[in-house]
Amino acid sequence: MKSMWADDEAKRYIERYAQQGVNADIALRVYTSRLLGRDPALVLHGGGNTSVKTQVNDALGRPVDVLCVKGSGWDMAEIEPAGLPAVRLAPILELRKLAALSDEDMVNVQRCNLLDSSAPNPSVETLLHAFLPSTFIDHTHAIAVLAVSDQPDGAALCDELYGKRMARVPYIMPGFLLAKKAAEVFEADPSVEGLILEKHGIFTFGATAREAYERMIEHVSSAEARLQKSRKPVFVPASLPSLRASPAEIAPILRGLLARDGKTRMILEFRSNPAILNYVNGRDLERYSQVGVVTPDHTIRTKNWPVILPAPDAADVAAFRAGAAAAIEGFAARYHAYFARHNQRQDPPKVELDAIPRVVLVPGVGLFGAGASASAAKIAADIAESTVQTITDAEAIGQFQCASEADLFDMEYWSLEQAKLGKAKEARLARRVVVVTGGASGIGRATAQAFKQEGAEVAILDLAGEGLTAAAKALKCLGVPCDVTDASAVKAAFAAVARAFGGVDIVVSNAGRAWQGKIGTVDEQVLRDSFELNFYGHQRVAQAAVEIFAKQGFGGVLLFNVSKQAVNPGPDFGPYGLPKAATLSLMRQYAVDHGAQGIRSNAVNADRIRSGLLTDTMIASRSQARGVSQQTYMSGNLLEKEVTAEDVAQAFVSLALADKTTGAILTVDGGNIAAALR
Repeated sequence: MKSMWADDEAKRYIERYAQQGVNADIALRVYTSRLLGRDPALVLHGGGNTSVKTQVNDALGRPVDVLCVKGSGWDMAEIEPAGLPAVRLAPILELRKLAALSDEDMVNVQRCNLLDSSAPNPSVETLLHAFLPSTFIDHTHAIAVLAVSDQPDGAALCDELYGKRMARVPYIMPGFLLAKKAAEVFEADPSVEGLILEKHGIFTFGATAREAYERMIEHVSSAEARLQKSRKPVFVPASLPSLRASPAEIAPILRGLLARDGKTRMILEFRSNPAILNYVNGRDLERYSQVGVVTPDHTIRTKNWPVILPAPDAADVAAFRAGAAAAIEGFAARYHAYFARHNQRQDPPKVELDAIPRVVLVPGVGLFGAGASASAAKIAADIAESTVQTITDAEAIGQFQCASEADLFDMEYWSLEQAKLGKAKEARLARRVVVVTGGASGIGRATAQAFKQEGAEVAILDLAGEGLTAAAKALKCLGVPCDVTDASAVKAAFAAVARAFGGVDIVVSNAGRAWQGKIGTVDEQVLRDSFELNFYGHQRVAQAAVEIFAKQGFGGVLLFNVSKQAVNPGPDFGPYGLPKAATLSLMRQYAVDHGAQGIRSNAVNADRIRSGLLTDTMIASRSQARGVSQQTYMSGNLLEKEVTAEDVAQAFVSLALADKTTGAILTVDGGNIAAALR
């Protein structure tokens, strides 16, 4: 591990934040916190914390000694001075005189001593930072340090590695008692440069930001070097099927099984690489993967152990489904027993959390992280991948050993840990995966944006090019190149979505193009081209979606963009209107044939929407064909208002939310009696 400190960059941080009235101590604390937070070998997703003891002025301009410590909800990788709330130091130090302090009282005292009452809650390890006298203190969950210390003889290994430069603190849950113990260990030998906290990570100290940071790098590097000495081969491979099903094939099955009742759906994130495969393919996977998390902090993100599924044989996917179902039921039963066992000693009793695995190991394939959103699934997958590395290294020099089950329970059900997850009400379409074809522009883009605003995970499918790339970046969604006139491209696109999110819940089949011409003289190829895109494109997309819906087992939603032309043909527009009429019938056929599977099929009938399909040139042509001005053409409806792509998007959202509506057509045209459905 290499120090990333740079004098010129440190100077820029000081100068930048000085313009905001931030002193040099805090500016450098931000700088080195970011250096630590951006290295996944040290910190993952809000883990770790840092602090600095400094002086700031209160509201009256008086200098006050404070501890600026990482606040709850902030990630060190992108931290700002606001993420280091200032706590009056003197009152906090007084707490050490107490024999005991409840978590609630600890949080209250810390908040009461904030200089800014609107600041986030200081870290649960604030007192540990306060009770240690050093100016700068860094704490990480370094993979290498955990691999060395999470051993039956971890204490001896650390003593051998660090000698008297580092002191060791036995495992205690974060909070008041750990803070007192850490201070006692430090005071027994104030010459130490840091602390190794059993099952929890490493602290380093310094008089300057650079000294604390570079001590962290040095001591983690020592652990990394130790892991490369006297390594033994790890993970003898198990016997696996020669032809295994792909992640895209099994992800929807897994997603359906994790939901169990179809209500608590999860988003999945897949990972695979040589290190992960070496791990999940190991003959002793049931032993080393089930011991527990590498640090108890991970329990709220990943549960205490992953579920192991059977290796999926491509020739017998049904057997995989049955085996996976049994494994997930077994996980739930084990979790219920674990909760009952440890809840007996709680006063008052805890309320059991869900028993859904957050990490899924699939021999021969890789691993999946599961969460209520794509970001939560990514966090679970990142921690799982870090766990693979930690346990692999630990097993290479000895045997991985976790904290006790009781300690893991206490951490998982600790209110201060659960508070990190937040309890905000979920958006209406949270946990749903939406695919929008033709999603890079016009109605498709507006629809993708509308579903994003409702909390869904969104994938837009469109022709490859800068338009798709730019739209995906702007919308912060998955962009998948796809020509819906190519059957293989459609299958590949849906496989990519299943691999990215685990499955699909809602499909907005929107891609289309408007061909014109008098039906009696139009070239047959024009008509065929229009049907290929405006009818068969919808059919290919719907078929691909239904295949995934069936694997998940909890239904799905098909939404088609039809047109006023399907029910009220306009002059010289037959090549476009005819396949749209066929698509309207297609929608109804899906409602009839697949309603029993819980699949709803509906359509939006829109008219005169400015988009890539109805361009300015097309508007000029159509208004001329009707003998009216362009403005009159676009607002030629009962309400005399132009209808926008955003209006159509909201119609699609409404149909997605209408749980007991299928076979319906929602018209969005401002009012056109000639196109009204009977």
